[in-house]
Amino acid sequence: MELWELHGGDSPLVIDMPHSGTHVPDTLRPRLTAVAQTVPDTDWHVDRLYAFAEGQGATLFRATHSRYVVDLNRDPSGAALYAGADNTELCPTRTFADESIYLDGEAPGATEIDERRETYFDPYHAALAAELERVRARHGFAVLLDAHSIQSVVPRFFAGRLPDLNLGTANGASCLPALQALVERVLGYAEGFSRVVNGRFKGGWITRHYGQPQNDVHALQLEMAQACYMDEAPPYAWEPARALRLTGVLQQLVRALNSFRPPT
Repeated sequence: MELWELHGGDSPLVIDMPHSGTHVPDTLRPRLTAVAQTVPDTDWHVDRLYAFAEGQGATLFRATHSRYVVDLNRDPSGAALYAGADNTELCPTRTFADESIYLDGEAPGATEIDERRETYFDPYHAALAAELERVRARHGFAVLLDAHSIQSVVPRFFAGRLPDLNLGTANGASCLPALQALVERVLGYAEGFSRVVNGRFKGGWITRHYGQPQNDVHALQLEMAQACYMDEAPPYAWEPARALRLTGVLQQLVRALNSFRPPT
């Protein structure tokens, strides 16, 4: 199976979905616990939420493999994203519910982790970097929206309920202030949705790595609470009425990102 699905667009916007894949290779699946084989920590239906964006000219770049194979949004060096907090690894070993992903004795060692990085992580990011460069060369700049979702309550990582819309810009380092302000305004108009900027989720490795406004690449992460558009319990069903409201917000966001032009 290909490691990603790509729909190239002609606008300045690239939407990356690194955690929406569910595929686990046949050689790996028998080593996983019964719970892990259902890949519960998937960013369910995120590709469906953003499907409209292809028609608006955005480039869509979606991972096909589960984050349990390799987490495409973690620092490949193994450095923690959030110092002092509970962080998941490049090759996760515990679910978000803090349950084991692997059967006893089956967790990957250092050599296997290096092999997975070379097989899955490095090619994915080479392709994503190439798309960003294609867009930047065409427009003089590129905007990367790193698209995520997560259950609204995950005690392992945060207390209480997560806000509905969580914008991360690495505390303003990954994009121009004008772009962050634009997105904040769009989300501020999203009636009925709670929101926060650079809260629990400030942007993962993708946002921090690719967001280089000094080099004309501007990155933002949007983490959404899954309760906004789906049933958070298995089988993780899409809820059309809720999803319709959220998609309306995302349509406004994509229009704004497509229309953004850095000041000259």
